[in-house]
Amino acid sequence: MATLLNNASAPYFFLILSFTTIILSFSPSHSSDPDPLQDFCVADLNSAILVNGFPCKPASKVNSKDFISYVLAKEGNTSNVFRSAITNANVQAFPGLNTQGISMNRVDFAPGGIFPPHSHPRSTEAGVVIIGEVLVGLVSSSNVLYSNVVKAGEMFVIPRGLVHFILNKGHGKALTISAFNSQGQVSSVVPNILFGSKPTIPNEVLTKTFQVSESVIKSIKSKFAS
Repeated sequence: MATLLNNASAPYFFLILSFTTIILSFSPSHSSDPDPLQDFCVADLNSAILVNGFPCKPASKVNSKDFISYVLAKEGNTSNVFRSAITNANVQAFPGLNTQGISMNRVDFAPGGIFPPHSHPRSTEAGVVIIGEVLVGLVSSSNVLYSNVVKAGEMFVIPRGLVHFILNKGHGKALTISAFNSQGQVSSVVPNILFGSKPTIPNEVLTKTFQVSESVIKSIKSKFAS
């Protein structure tokens, strides 16, 4: 080691060491939720302690039912403006996922239904179409749109953080199931963020952003008021 550091090879040693460190920093164990430190950590959702995740329920209170969930078994209610329903099986709905670095969701679509442009800031999504056919589109950070019609039995992937959408292209219902490499995956829905935040984004900001009149912004906001 001393010989290596005292000769002309030293710069290459530090270059290799730096490159290895960078590669390790982007390994799966660092790019998603941390690895668990025990067999399981069923979430105590009622704990007053706040951590990056949830505290564990005492092992003496864990039972077999903590490792199964029926949350994805029921079809969602699609009678809304988007004609779609998102059912999350994240740690809040399924405490047994706590510290496991994975979650899932189910999206039901009525004919013509859409899961509008949104992103998952904490996870990559890998999905499969169960029923029907849907148009899946994602936009890169270079503003390039990638889209495909995905049919039953086919998969799609959405890189972490990229804005994407899913549109039912069939004549009947559609259903997708997705997995995420985070126990607490969330969907940041673009129209809800822009027009339904509380408190709301000032109209002046939105009129300047979209180059439209204030009456247009007020009309759109009225559709997302709740």
